[in-house]
Amino acid sequence: MTLDALEKQTIRDQIEVIVVSDGSDPSTAALFSTPKWNLKLSFFEIGKSHQGKARNVGIDEAVGRYALFIGDDIFLAEDACEKHLAALTKHKEPTAVLGFTTWDPSVGITPVMTWLEKSGWQFGYPFIHKHRHGFLPKAEQHSFTYTSNISVPMSVARQHTFLEQVKHYGWEDIEWGQRLKVAGIPVYYEPDAKALHHHKITMEDSLKRMEILGKSVNHIELLSEELKIRPAGMKLLGYRITALLPTMSGRHRKAFLKGLDSR
Repeated sequence: MTLDALEKQTIRDQIEVIVVSDGSDPSTAALFSTPKWNLKLSFFEIGKSHQGKARNVGIDEAVGRYALFIGDDIFLAEDACEKHLAALTKHKEPTAVLGFTTWDPSVGITPVMTWLEKSGWQFGYPFIHKHRHGFLPKAEQHSFTYTSNISVPMSVARQHTFLEQVKHYGWEDIEWGQRLKVAGIPVYYEPDAKALHHHKITMEDSLKRMEILGKSVNHIELLSEELKIRPAGMKLLGYRITALLPTMSGRHRKAFLKGLDSR
């Protein structure tokens, strides 16, 4: 479990763990009634609100100097928190630190999971490999502000909270990253802050996710004038041509366009 991995952190005594349950779940609440983990642990339940509200509640309750955002299916390597802290403290100016996340082999990696990782439709780490142990280019940094494994100074987290109006899955962390970019907060890529994503995805799951991502573009662009996600011009034409092909890429673009076109 995610908390088991946090309990094994090399700097466990220096961290506080805040769990926010998005929606009432008796089985989840029962886990924390008598917690078994040797951690400074706080648990909060909120009404069904989506990720932005849950993260903001965690930020409000935190007392530390830095915030590391992960999900409930993310298993951190034992020294991940230590690596994040080292990267955060070595920079004089406020900086976001992006860790590296890959699939957990124990779930059984499917062909579509391999494609998602290589293509960048899930995580685009292949595209920033050359920037490891360095800052991402400002123009594209917001595309990599993955809240599965990213940390910021608490002052940044409180000044730049997550949009709570987002009601659809997808893009809310990229929108947050866009605002960090505008505010002049750089993103440093620390590949040694490693994590495993414990989530198996089938082709059916992936195509459904792509359709939701396409649909959520319509929603997020109403909330953010500066975030430009929608493919246009020759890029859109390329999407529509590729969507005609029975390939992994074609099927995913077809699903994305289906969501995008459903207003």
